[in-house]
Amino acid sequence: MKKKMTLAQRVNILRASVMGANDGILSVAGIVVGVAGATTNSYAILISGLAGMLAGTISMAMGEYVSVNTQKDAQKMAISRQRAALKDDYAGQVAMVTKKYVDQGISTPLAQQATQEMMQEDALVTTVRERYGFNPSQFISPYAAGIASMISFPTGSILPLVSITFFPPQVKILATIIAVAIALSITGFVAAKLGNSDWRHGMVRNVISGLLTMLVTYFIGHLFA
Repeated sequence: MKKKMTLAQRVNILRASVMGANDGILSVAGIVVGVAGATTNSYAILISGLAGMLAGTISMAMGEYVSVNTQKDAQKMAISRQRAALKDDYAGQVAMVTKKYVDQGISTPLAQQATQEMMQEDALVTTVRERYGFNPSQFISPYAAGIASMISFPTGSILPLVSITFFPPQVKILATIIAVAIALSITGFVAAKLGNSDWRHGMVRNVISGLLTMLVTYFIGHLFA
């Protein structure tokens, strides 16, 4: 029977999806606005946007896959080291866990009791969690992360691509900027919530970075018009 993903694993996949969509919005918006600064040819703008979408999709998917695999390899090495440490110095690992709890403000007798119970239940999980800060039973799938990015990047990039292509020529750049700013505020809000950070700062930071990107690429494109 296939094991279900934990909440932490699902949140990490969702985070990869949100960041993929955010990058799709930002990257393709920068491309199409930059090309629009150089030409009013809708076909040229569309092709450049589609090329950016395809390249970004592949890049994001492979980058996420490699990144998560690298993290997973590092975690496997940590587990291997901790398994050896338990074999060579079990008492020392018990003392390490107990000290962690005492440093957190738990009384020594209670910390010793909690350590003993958790070490008896699963010594490896307990010591890896306390020494390295992750649960060895909750690996993120590099395939799931890669697929999430592969789907979310083009999904996010559709908005600026459609806006710059189908709005009337006289308002297409302004309409794209407004649409992208709204979309980036949404992804900034969700990303901040997932990271338990200030959503206001997340939204403002995301929108400002998007506006600056489009501003720079537009004027660069305008220079070659």
